[in-house]
Amino acid sequence: MFMTKPSHIVSQSDALPGREDALPTAETHFVNGNPLKGPYPEGNETLYVGMGCFWGAERLFWQLDGVWVTAVGYQGGHTPNPTYHEVCTGNTAHTEAVLINFDPSIISLDEILRKFWEEHDPTQGMRQGNDRGTQYRSAIYTTSDAQLAAVEQSRNAFQAQLDQAGMGKITTEIVPAGPFFFAEDYHQQYLAKNPGGYCGLKGTGVTCAGS
Repeated sequence: MFMTKPSHIVSQSDALPGREDALPTAETHFVNGNPLKGPYPEGNETLYVGMGCFWGAERLFWQLDGVWVTAVGYQGGHTPNPTYHEVCTGNTAHTEAVLINFDPSIISLDEILRKFWEEHDPTQGMRQGNDRGTQYRSAIYTTSDAQLAAVEQSRNAFQAQLDQAGMGKITTEIVPAGPFFFAEDYHQQYLAKNPGGYCGLKGTGVTCAGS
C-alpha cells in the first residue's frame, strides 16, 4: 500500500483510516505573525487552492497585499487528519492545498484567481510538472456560492484563452470546500524558513485577463 502510488483518486472505502486528533502545527504565520487558524478579521474571505507542491504556492499568495494569512494543508480527500507521508502515498485522496484568507476590500477574488491560473498549469491532471500523483492535482475549494460562481466563470474565461493558445482542457477540481487539515509545523511557510528550498511552480505562459 505504501509502495504503490495510485494514479486515480482513491475511494473512501480504500482510503487510509487517519486519526481523530489534529496534527500539531504552528500557531502563527512565520512571516506576518497572524494566527493560522484564526480568528480571522470580520469581512475577510477564505479560499483554498491546490497548485502542485504547496511550498511555492503558499509563498505566491502570502506576498500579495490584502492577503491576511496563508497556511498549507490537505484538502479534498477522505482520511481525517492525515500526515504528509500518508498523503504522499496517494491513499488519502487529498491534494496539497493552501488556505488563503484575504481582505476583499484590498485584493479581489479575481486578482487571486488570476495568480492561480497564471502561475501553474491547470491542464495536467494528476500531476504538476515532474511532481506526479493525486496530491499534486490542481484544485479550488470555495467557501460560498458567490465564490463558486466566480471561480467557474473565471475558469471558463481562462479556458477560452488556453484554447486560443492551442493548449489543453483545464482539469482543475472546483468544488465547495470540505475539511481542511493543517499540515505539520515544518511545512508552514516552508520557503520563508528555507529560502533555497524546492519550488516547482511553472505557468503556461498564457495571461489571464479575468472573468
